[in-house]
Amino acid sequence: MKKDHPFRLADYSDQKDLELIQLAVNGNRNSLSQLIERHQQYIYNIALKMINNVADAEDITQEILIKLVTNLSKYDSTKGKFRTWLYRITFNHFLNTKQQKYEKLVTGFDVFFNYIEETPEIPLTAIEEAELQLEIEESKVSCMAGMLMCLNREQRLIYIVGELFEIDHTLGSEIFEISPANFRQKLARARKDLYQWMHNKCGLVNKENPCRCPKKTKGFIANGWINPKDLKWHSDYQERIKDFSKEKLPATLLTVDSIYTSLYKEHPFKISRNTENIIEKIINNDTLNSTFDLGN
Repeated sequence: MKKDHPFRLADYSDQKDLELIQLAVNGNRNSLSQLIERHQQYIYNIALKMINNVADAEDITQEILIKLVTNLSKYDSTKGKFRTWLYRITFNHFLNTKQQKYEKLVTGFDVFFNYIEETPEIPLTAIEEAELQLEIEESKVSCMAGMLMCLNREQRLIYIVGELFEIDHTLGSEIFEISPANFRQKLARARKDLYQWMHNKCGLVNKENPCRCPKKTKGFIANGWINPKDLKWHSDYQERIKDFSKEKLPATLLTVDSIYTSLYKEHPFKISRNTENIIEKIINNDTLNSTFDLGN
C-alpha cells in the first residue's frame, strides 16, 4: 500500500498536518517524526532535481527539515495553509543556498551540450544494449537532469514544482510572492528555454536528432558520470514522478509541451537511503529536544 504523500495533490490533507503539528509542539516525538516523514521525500526529490547530486541533496533536505522543526511553533494556521508556509521555507532555502559543484560546472546549455558532444560515441551490439539497458536509461535521465541545471535557479525551481509536481499557479504565486500571472509567465519562459534546446539536440523529442543515449552510455561511464554499481536515478525508488500527477492524460491527447513534460515525469521518484538516519538526527538533536520537550 502506498503511503499518504502530501505532494500527491489529490491525497494531501492539511488537516492531518495540523493535527501532527499540535501534538509535536506539545512534545509528542512520534508526531514530529510523522510530520517530518510526510514531507521529507518531496523535499529530497526537489533537491535532487535542483542540485543533481545525491549527497548534497540529502544535506540540503536535512537543513530544510531543521528549519521546519525549529520554526514550527511560529506557524500560524490563521495566516495561511501549512503547505504554503513549508514550501516557502523550502524554496527560499533552495534559492539562497550556496552554489553547488554541478552548478559551477554547467553554466549554460551551450556548455552542457559541449560536454555531451565531446563524449565519444561507442556503438553497442544487440547483446551489449540488452545488458546495459539500465545504464542506458540512467544516461537518458542523467542527460535530461543535466539540461535542467542549465536553467537559472529560479527558472529551474519554478519548472520543477510547477510542471513536474504540478503546484498550481495560485499556490505558486503565494509561495514565490508574485502574482499568478507572473508565475505563469516565469513558468512559460522556463519551458521555452528548456524545450528549445531539447528540440534542437535531444532525439527523444525530435526524431530528426539522432537518439545517441545508447552510443554515449559507455562514454558516460568512462567519464565517471554514470556508475553502474551505484546508479543515481535507477535505484532506491518505487514510483515515478508521473504517479503523483493529478491527471493521467492519454498519449493521444498530449500537446507538444506535454510531451516534453511527460518525459521528465517518467523519471524515478527517489527514496533517500538516509531517511531514517536524517529523521533520527533531527528528533534526537539536543537543542530541538529542549525546545519541544519531546516525549514519546
